[in-house]
Amino acid sequence: MSESASSTPQSADRATEAAAQAVGRAVEKLQRLLLPRLGEPGDVRTLYLMETDSSGGRVRFPDRLSVTVPAGDELSFETYFNAFPASYWRRYSQLDSVILKLEVAGTARIDVYRSRPDGGRIAVDAAVVTDGTAAFELTLAPFEDGGWYWFDVTAETEVTLSDGGWYAPVAPGPQTMPDGTQVGPFERRVTVGIPTFNRPTDAVAALEALAADPEVDEIIDAVLMPDQGDRHPADEPGYAEITAHFGERFHEFRQGNLGGSGGYSRIMFEALGGVDGEGEADHGSPYILYMDDDIAIEPDSILRAVQVARYSARPTIIGGQMLNLLNRAELRTMGEVVNRGDFMWGPAPHVHYDHDFSRNPMNDLGKPGDRPEVPNSRDLHRRIEVDYNGWWMCLFPRVVAETTGQPLPLFIKWDDTEYSLRAARRGFETATWPGVAIWHMSWADKDDAIDWQAYFHLRNRLIVAALHHDGGVDGIIRSLRKTTFKHAMCLEYSTLAIQLEAMRDFLAGPDRLFDILESSLPRINKIRSEYPDAQKLPAASALPRATGAPGVPTQNIGGRLAKIKKIPWLLKGVAHSLKPADPAAHEVPQLNLAKDEARWFSLSRVDGATVTTADGKNVVFRKRDRDLAKKLVKETFALHRELRENFDRLRAQYRAAAPELTSRTAWGRIFR
Repeated sequence: MSESASSTPQSADRATEAAAQAVGRAVEKLQRLLLPRLGEPGDVRTLYLMETDSSGGRVRFPDRLSVTVPAGDELSFETYFNAFPASYWRRYSQLDSVILKLEVAGTARIDVYRSRPDGGRIAVDAAVVTDGTAAFELTLAPFEDGGWYWFDVTAETEVTLSDGGWYAPVAPGPQTMPDGTQVGPFERRVTVGIPTFNRPTDAVAALEALAADPEVDEIIDAVLMPDQGDRHPADEPGYAEITAHFGERFHEFRQGNLGGSGGYSRIMFEALGGVDGEGEADHGSPYILYMDDDIAIEPDSILRAVQVARYSARPTIIGGQMLNLLNRAELRTMGEVVNRGDFMWGPAPHVHYDHDFSRNPMNDLGKPGDRPEVPNSRDLHRRIEVDYNGWWMCLFPRVVAETTGQPLPLFIKWDDTEYSLRAARRGFETATWPGVAIWHMSWADKDDAIDWQAYFHLRNRLIVAALHHDGGVDGIIRSLRKTTFKHAMCLEYSTLAIQLEAMRDFLAGPDRLFDILESSLPRINKIRSEYPDAQKLPAASALPRATGAPGVPTQNIGGRLAKIKKIPWLLKGVAHSLKPADPAAHEVPQLNLAKDEARWFSLSRVDGATVTTADGKNVVFRKRDRDLAKKLVKETFALHRELRENFDRLRAQYRAAAPELTSRTAWGRIFR
C-alpha cells in the first residue's frame, strides 16, 4: 500500500505479482467502473470519462460496464462518476485501503493518481498490462481533508477495459452505535420508497430504472410507492408490466395529499413494520432509500449508497447529490448546512452552486491571476461536511430510523433538514456522497420561494428552529425583515399574505400540525387566488404592449462595489414605493421582465409589470398597490414582534410535542 511519487510503471513480473496479491484481497465491489449510456451528448459524457484531443478514434462502449479504447488513445477517469472519493471513505468508513481492479484485453498502461485537497495531482502507481488483470491496493491515509483516487489509460494497442471498479479488501464489520453498542454487519439489501403525486409517467419511469440494472434489482427487497394524487401510475402504460416484474416486492399505498413528508413518512412507517408489526411492507431491509418520482437516476448510485452505508464505521445517513435535470452535466451542490445565525439553509463552506463539469472538469484548477469568482474545480477535491441531505435521494440505515422516529408532519420543505438535525442530536451523522447522485430539476429553476411553497418554507423553518435552534431569535427576525422588504419592493403581495398565515400557524403551536397536514395547501391556494401576482397568464402578449419605463434598471451590477452602486437605486425605489400607483399601469404593463430581470431595483420603480415564471411557460402581472403593501408590511412586523416575544415559550412547546409528532403511533392514525 506504499505510495510512490514516481509514475514509472512496474516491471511486468512485479506488476503481475502485485496485481495477483491485490486481486486476491478484492473482497467486495464498492463502486463500478461506469460508462455513459448509448447516445449521451458530449457534455454528459464528461461525468464519466475524459477523452484527449490525441484520440485515434472515438472510444466505444460495448455496454455500460466496459469501454474499448483505440490504439494510441489516452483516456482519463478523473470524473464525477468514476473517480473514487477517497477522503469520504477515510472519514466515514471502516477501511484503511481500497483496491482498484480492471480486466484488460489488449495492451495498456494504467496510471493511478490521487489529488490533494486543493486538487493538485500526485502520481501514485503505474503498470503496463497485456491481456490480464490490473489491480492496485491503495492506502486511504493521505486523505484527511480531501482528495480522490482515479486512473488514466494509455492504449498501446486497441484495448478493452471491463469488470472495473473500486473494491474493499475486507468484508464489512460491525458498526458502533452512539451508545457504544455494536450492530451489524448488515446484508446488501434495501427497500426503495418513491412517493408520487400526479406524475404517473415519471413514477413508472423510475420503477423501470430500478429494474433495468440486474445487479441493482438483485439487492432491492421491496419498492414502496405512496400515491397521493388523482392521476395514478396504475393507469399509465407500462405500469402493469413493471409491477409484475417486482411481484410481491411492490407495494402501492393510495392516500390523500399529505405532501412529501406524508409520502416519505408512509414509506418509513411501512418499511419498519407500522405499529406493533401490522405494516404491509416490512421486508426486514437493513436500509431504506428515499427517491423523488420526478428524477432520472443513475442506478449504480443505489449500489454505491448501500455499500457506503454497510462499510460506515457508525450508522450514517447517506445522501445522494443532485445533478441538474435540465443541464445534466451540472452539479447543483456538494452539500448543505444550516446557518445557526439566521437558521436558514445554504451551501456548506467551500461549496459553489451549479458546477458544470463540461466547462470545468475535475482537473480544472484555474489559472494564475484568475479572479475569485472565476469557476474552477479546486473545491470539488475538498471533503464537505453537511448538516442534512435533501430527500430527492437519501438512504437511512434501519437502526437510524428506528432510533430517530418518523418525519415531522410538515407537508413539504424542511422535513429532510429537520430529520438529519434530529438524528445528529442522537449521534447519527449525515454524509452527502460524491458519485451517488440523481438528476432532478434544480430549485433555481422553480418559483418555490414566492409561490404556494413560500408558506411551508417559512412556517416549517420556524418550527424546525424551535426544535433545534438553541440561540437567540434576533438573527431570524432580521432575516425575515429583510425578505419582507424584498417581497414588498418586488410587488409579491401574495407571498407576504401567505407568510402571514405561516407565522400565525407557527404561533398557534404544535397541536394542530396533524390536523392541518392535508388542509393547509387548499387554504393557502385560496388566499393566493385573491392577488394578481399569483395569477398566471399564458403570455405577456395576452396584455397590451408594455409602455416602457425609461431610466428603470433591469440589469444587475456586478463586482466588489455592487452594493454601494445600488444605494441610489434603493433610494429611488423607496421614494417611488411611497407614491400612489398610476391606475393605468394596472391595465397596461410598463415592462415585460424575464425572471432574471425581476429584481427589487426594477420592480420597486414601476407600477405594473409582467414577470415570466421560472419554468418559462407563463407570466404574472404584478401591480403596485401602496396601501396594500403598507397593510401587509405592518401586519408582518406585528407578527415579527410576537415571534420575538413568544419564541422561547414556543420552543418549549414544540420540543415537548416532538416525540408524539414523530411517533409511528401518531402517523399510524393518519394512515389507517
